[in-house]
Amino acid sequence: MTQPKPQLIQFGEEQAMLLDSAQEFCKQHSDMHAVRARLYPVDAKAANKQLWQSMSELGWSGLAIPVEYGGSGMGIGAAVTIAEPMGRWLMATPFTTTQMVIAALLAGGSDAQRGEWLPKLAAGKAATVAVVEENGDWQLAAPQAQLVDQVLTGQKTLIGELESCDLVLVSVVHENQLALVLLSVASLDAERISADSVIDETRRSYTLNLDGLRIVPEQVLGGSAAPSALKALEQVAWLLYSAEACGGTSGVIDLVVDYLCTRTQFGHKIGSYQALKHPTVDMLMGLERARSHLYHAATVLDSRSYPPPDPSSPSFGDAEIALRMAKAESTEAFAFASDRAIQFHGGFGFTYDCDAQLYLRRSLWLQYQYGDAPHHRAQLAHQLLV
Repeated sequence: MTQPKPQLIQFGEEQAMLLDSAQEFCKQHSDMHAVRARLYPVDAKAANKQLWQSMSELGWSGLAIPVEYGGSGMGIGAAVTIAEPMGRWLMATPFTTTQMVIAALLAGGSDAQRGEWLPKLAAGKAATVAVVEENGDWQLAAPQAQLVDQVLTGQKTLIGELESCDLVLVSVVHENQLALVLLSVASLDAERISADSVIDETRRSYTLNLDGLRIVPEQVLGGSAAPSALKALEQVAWLLYSAEACGGTSGVIDLVVDYLCTRTQFGHKIGSYQALKHPTVDMLMGLERARSHLYHAATVLDSRSYPPPDPSSPSFGDAEIALRMAKAESTEAFAFASDRAIQFHGGFGFTYDCDAQLYLRRSLWLQYQYGDAPHHRAQLAHQLLV
């Protein structure tokens, strides 16, 4: 039997330039002072909108949108070069959720839905997703929310950055089948929306009550396209949250190295002690391993054309394996590095004033977005060994 040709990681000059640009932008707009300012919702709201506008003006929101809809047509892999620096500098924007909605529209939206929303998203409108419910189930294909006679019922939670978005994509069951519904955020009454409390306080998360909300058929992504759209959305989440985790690990390493080269104890820089050197090397090895998985997954996902194949096809499976590996490795590496950073800072590391705790909070938040490492490894075992 002929063995498939290995897929080489693709990272060209265009992606390198985009990465350099994103690193400089994120460093300028998200220093630690700006990150801490986002801990206070009232002060952060206007700044967050201004930040998203600046990102949109650079064309980042439309990277994966085809040219015919006003985007750059670079593919979702290019978005990794934006998401990774965002993780490094602890930015919190609707970038990832917007890319998830774009992927869903490309995979399962009608011509009319794509024609209406993709140009708006390319021009800077933001979007988010409502696919998680109170049971916290990571198997997203069987939601409890319902669509009956064009009326929605149910509740969605952990909706990221809803206050900053123009569009929210909601998963429901319609006529005993999965469906997705496009809702304009402007059409939602304020009393339907309540804020969630999450461990990463630089993020904004919300719960949405759908009971009694009436829609029109043009808002529904249904039929056989819905599972493909949901899976495309989920795979983009795995990819870009993996990229954020890799960036976060890089940020933690910088923080740790700076501290080890600054703090003096018993007449020596503490970085000279092997008990601190060896875990720092482990952090770097974890980052390099995770980055290899990340860019391989980006390459595999980018090699597919839109609309993507059916979720049962081999090419969908290849991407899913690479993405699950990336999510497991990257979030685990970030959690380890941020935990060590807390320990290295001693008693100060456990205080709210230590910047290391901001990275730890982000690592824990990322770890449980769309499945933690044990969950993905269990799924990989089923895919690879059964």
